[in-house]
Formats: sequence, structure tokens, C-alpha cells
Amino acid sequence: MIDLAIIGGGPAGLSAGLYATRGGIKDVVLFEKGMPGGQITGSSEIENYPGVKEILSGLDFMAPWQEQCFRFGLKHAMVQVDRISKKDDYFIIHQNDGQNLEARAVIVATGGRPKRTGIKGEAELWGKGVSTCATCDGFFYKNKEVAVLGGGDTALEEAIYLTKMCKKVYLIHRRDEFRAAPVTVKHAKANEKIEFLTPYQVEEIKGDNMGVTGISLKNLQTNEKREMELPGIFIFVGYEVNNQILMQENGEFLCELDEWGSVKVDLSMRTNVSGLFIAGDLRTQASKQVVCAAGDGATAALQAISYLDSKH
Repeated sequence: MIDLAIIGGGPAGLSAGLYATRGGIKDVVLFEKGMPGGQITGSSEIENYPGVKEILSGLDFMAPWQEQCFRFGLKHAMVQVDRISKKDDYFIIHQNDGQNLEARAVIVATGGRPKRTGIKGEAELWGKGVSTCATCDGFFYKNKEVAVLGGGDTALEEAIYLTKMCKKVYLIHRRDEFRAAPVTVKHAKANEKIEFLTPYQVEEIKGDNMGVTGISLKNLQTNEKREMELPGIFIFVGYEVNNQILMQENGEFLCELDEWGSVKVDLSMRTNVSGLFIAGDLRTQASKQVVCAAGDGATAALQAISYLDSKH
């Protein structure tokens, strides 16, 4: 039986591994079927992580994390975890290869992923002008025009945020009504920099080797076509958390989730299940920023240390 299992090798999982091993937990295993780093390794530029003044690709940014985190004895198991269950006072890690491993405590940091639309050009230009994070990428479009696709709270809130640096923001939604809270819609409509385009759908995202160059739109009422030249489009059509490994054989989840499938935790990253901690984008109300995920991982590890100490 190992002391601590960490599921997920992104910033949250690696930070948890660093703090857990350096904090004195002897047997810590990080389960990540590929090389650690997480979805941030797909980002073209990282420039907002405190203390790192260079602008780095996500891959280059995460490279030293691995070396640092494994220096203190963190072990890497390159296997996929299908499910986590709890028996008595310990957890069972059900692996994809059919083997099971027992652990005294578990930190789950499997993150999530923005939903994709399937629009023509989206996949090819993902990360090259197609973004799902205004906080991460908005600065690159300072004094430029951008589009935001979506009709929920996140889409409207991010559109408002983008007006702080962009010259104009086109908010595109396939319906005239919005899922966002009425007060959020009111604030967005009161912003002079936001132009609402409804009911429109994006039919194609156009670009070249340098990135996005424009979008093709269609009015769903009149069938009118419209071409727009702009360097970036932000897509907010939902977010899927990777909570599958928490589902039990009876279809229920190991711990308590919120209405969107994110795991409910307290400020110490503790779930309602003793010994089970969550860090990063999987937890409820996550900021979906690297620095926040890293902080979650450190917090979860410190709490795991306290939990294991209390069991001795």
C-alpha cells in the first residue's frame, strides 16, 4: 500500500507531488499515462506566471516542473486510472491494465477541457487565434477587434473582460436570448465596446500559417452571410471536467459534486470523503489558471500530510 496517490500530471498534480514528497511523505505515486505537464503544454505562449519573465511555450514552461518535482522522490506510473474507490480506511486505484493499487490518501487533479464546437477551421487554428481563455490570451489582442462565441455567463463575462484591452468585441450567439444571468446581459449590453450579433452562427474560422485571419457568419433568421476580418475568436460553449474516475460501479460518484459535475471542496481542497482531496480545474469554482492550479496542488498536499500524520 502506498501513502499517497496523485491522479493527473498537470500543474496541480505536479505541485502536489512536489509538496508531498518534500514534506516527508515517503511513498508518493503520480499516475499520468503520458509525460506530465497537462493541457497547458498545448499553449503557444505563457507570459503571466509570476516570477517567470520570459515568454515561453507551454511545453518549455512545464519542462523544469517535471525535473524539480521528481527530485524529491516522486514516482511516475505511466498508466491510466479508470476508477478510484474506497474500502474501509483506504482507497483502491483501479488501473487500465487490470491491476489495482491501494493508497492511504488520494489527490485527484485530472482537470477538464473546454468544449469544442466542431466549426470548420477550429481544430487547425486552436491555440493560433482560437482561444478559450480571455485572461490568458486577451492581452495579445490589445487595441484589436476580436469575436466571442457563446451565450452563457462565461461568454458574456469574458467579453466584458476583453473590452479592457481590445478595441471592439463581437459577441456571437445563435439565439436572441442568453443563458447568462439577466444582470450579466445588462452589463454586457451597456458596454459600448461590445456589439451583439444574434442570431448568428460561425460557419468557418479562417486563417493561415500565422493564425486566425477572420470568420464566416450566417444569420439563422435571414440566411444572410457575413465575412469578418479579425485576428482572434474566443469560444465559450461549455467546459467538461474529467470526473469519470470518481464514478463508482453503481453509477454514483465517490464524493459530492456540484450541478456542473465539479467536485465540491473546502478551502483546504478536502472533499466530503476523508482522505480524498481535489486540486485544479476539477474542483468547484476553479479559476482555470496555472498559478491557481499550482496553489491548489500545494494546499492539497499539505492537507494530505496532515491527514496521514493523524493516522499514525
